Amino acid sequence: MEITRREFLNLTAGAVAFAMFPNFAVGGKKMQTVIKNVQVLKPSGEVVTSNIFIDGDKISKIDNSNFDAKNFTVIDGRGKFAVPGFINAHTHASMTLLRSYADDLALMDWLNNHIWPIENKMNRKDIRIGAELAAVEMIKSGTTTFMDMYGPNMEEVAQVVEKSGMRGVLCRGLIGIFDGDEKLATNVELFKNWNGKANGRIKVMFGPHAIYTCPPAYLKKVAETAGSLGAEIHIHMNETLDEINGCMKDYGKHPFEVVEETGLFDLGTLAAHCVHLSDNEIEIIKNKKIRVAHNPGSNMKLASGIAPVPKLLREGVVVGLGTDGASSNNNLDMLEEMRLAALLHKVDTLNPLEIPAFEAVKMATEYGAAAVGIENIGKLEAGFKADIILFDMSGADWQPCYNPVSLMVYSANSSSVDTVIVDGKILMQNRELKTLDEEKIIAEFKSRADKLTGK
Repeated sequence: MEITRREFLNLTAGAVAFAMFPNFAVGGKKMQTVIKNVQVLKPSGEVVTSNIFIDGDKISKIDNSNFDAKNFTVIDGRGKFAVPGFINAHTHASMTLLRSYADDLALMDWLNNHIWPIENKMNRKDIRIGAELAAVEMIKSGTTTFMDMYGPNMEEVAQVVEKSGMRGVLCRGLIGIFDGDEKLATNVELFKNWNGKANGRIKVMFGPHAIYTCPPAYLKKVAETAGSLGAEIHIHMNETLDEINGCMKDYGKHPFEVVEETGLFDLGTLAAHCVHLSDNEIEIIKNKKIRVAHNPGSNMKLASGIAPVPKLLREGVVVGLGTDGASSNNNLDMLEEMRLAALLHKVDTLNPLEIPAFEAVKMATEYGAAAVGIENIGKLEAGFKADIILFDMSGADWQPCYNPVSLMVYSANSSSVDTVIVDGKILMQNRELKTLDEEKIIAEFKSRADKLTGK
């Protein structure tokens, strides 16, 4: 049978659309998806073999009911482990450009003498390609949602979120001591232009960097501006002892005590790091319902210290997990972050019962969702968004399989992430990215990184 060129192009476009967005057949007819015979991590921690039914962007049910395959896009889940998509509660995506650029340094030396000077040279194209490579890395390691704070041109990151199919919580990093009003205006613009966009996959917050770069008067201005828009806050807090000591010297109080007086914590706040906390600061965190993003890999590499995560969890504080940027971690692998969180607090407390495997998983999923302030993600449960990852359990690191949760945290490698689904749409299947051209991105990335750093 012969077909015209136009018919061929229509068929090709339909095939591409179907591969990327399996819930919609050619012609726009909506279809349902079922992941069949897969091992499912339930919110209770129990693992069962079942079917996951996806209707549009949500999980409709998880059970073993029969279905007519003609009415579904069927994904074979045999030998796979389904878990909620990982939520990276704190990172700086475009910092992939500076991976290995400056290592083995103290935080303030690293920032002042190496990172901030080179970041000042970044342009719009740098931010875009850095975010694209971060998206590739995050999708391939199972991250479906990320909280990103960086400098100017954050709309480039928003466009990458839209294109990649990921879920992004974005804010403009605000340094109040230099051109603070101008930077605040760009955060307002980001909020007005992108909050709720990409079918609701983008959320915008305000990002005052830290107490040592944002004086109290500026934080009050940020609070007033964000509050007028109904926006939340993301800020670095209590990362190092130098930060604590500097705040005590400048204001006679601990950082949380100073920031509390600005009204910033009344808007809904995600605080990154929280490594060194006084008892009173923990009370402020509890009373203001501040959520915490724990970054064990970055805190270890920069020798910042060990956050009191077990105590915070016992006090009912929401604690999610983040990688921090790829220049201080140096990867965006949330599976590694779970492992570090579980191991670090065991050795810190000399208690092997601290942060068991499933608690680490919840920090990267359920707690992470609460940390970034998004409802209906972080669990595999009817009515929740279909943000799902499938691990291929056929590899040596998954054998023998007495406990899939334990294997995932303590043994598995992120290269066994086989399939990634966000909002019911497949972003990766059989390790093949569907929305991003990895080869093209890496080629352009190398060129931009070399030009930026001169290395």
